Formats: sequence, C-alpha cells, structure tokens
Amino acid sequence: MHAAPSVSYPVGRSRFAAVLLAVAWLLGAAAILAWTLTTPFPGWRQALAAALLAGCGLAALAGWLRSPAGTLAWDGGAWRWGEGVAASDLESGQPELALDLQARMLLRWVPAQGSPRWRTRWLWVERDAAVSHWEALRRAVYSRANTTGASHGGPPVA
Repeated sequence: MHAAPSVSYPVGRSRFAAVLLAVAWLLGAAAILAWTLTTPFPGWRQALAAALLAGCGLAALAGWLRSPAGTLAWDGGAWRWGEGVAASDLESGQPELALDLQARMLLRWVPAQGSPRWRTRWLWVERDAAVSHWEALRRAVYSRANTTGASHGGPPVA
C-alpha cells in the first residue's frame, strides 16, 4: 500500500463558514421577528431574545475574524500545522475529519502530545485556496499516517 503524496495546503478564513454563520443568525432574527409580530403585547422576553441574538452574532463574528490561517502540511508520514510560514513554526499533530462537503472540509486539528501549543483548532479548508493540490490533500486526510515502526512482513501476532 502506498502512502498519500506529500502536500502543503493554505488554510485561511472561510467565506463558506461566514455564510453559514450569517444564515444561522438571519434564521434566528426571522424567528424572533415572527414571534414578536404574533405576540399581542411584545415585552421583555422578545427584547431579551433580541439581545441574546445580537450577542451571539457578535461572538460568531469575533470567532470568524480570529479563525486560524496558516499552512497544513503532510510529508508522507506526519502532519504539521502552523500559522507561520517557516518550517520551524509548524507543529506536529493530526487532523480529524469532522465534515466533508467535497469542495470544502472542516478539520479538527489535534496537536501531538507534548506539543507546546496544545490548543485544538478548527480548520476550514476549501478547494478554491489551491485547486491543483486539493485532491492530494483529500487523499492525505483520508489516508492513515504510519505511526508504527517498520512492518516485519508477517501478520500481527495475537
């Protein structure tokens, strides 16, 4: 069995994620508006719901603006992620596929144990960021990294 080819892929702020957040916010606003219009005497409950919706919208916007941007790299045996461009800035870890929409994927970046940067990150990767490397990235994400030593050629011993 052959390993997936090495690939470096740019990760940035996702327009798709922004649209998802905006649609969710607009649906919430429409629900509150419908609730307010069908209530004979709107009161503090509707005002509280609108305030919570505004807070959620601001939190979503802040999260989207702080979304990680960097490079996700597979060298044929290990994954690396970094928000810088220098190889020394890249940390080891493993992406876990959370959602695959063919033209974009949501990955959960789990740093390797003992990594000084222990924080888990959510990465939206999109085909439009590097169309020519998209298929290589998808193959690498779906392949399993070889974390064991060299195979001795025989079946596993029970």
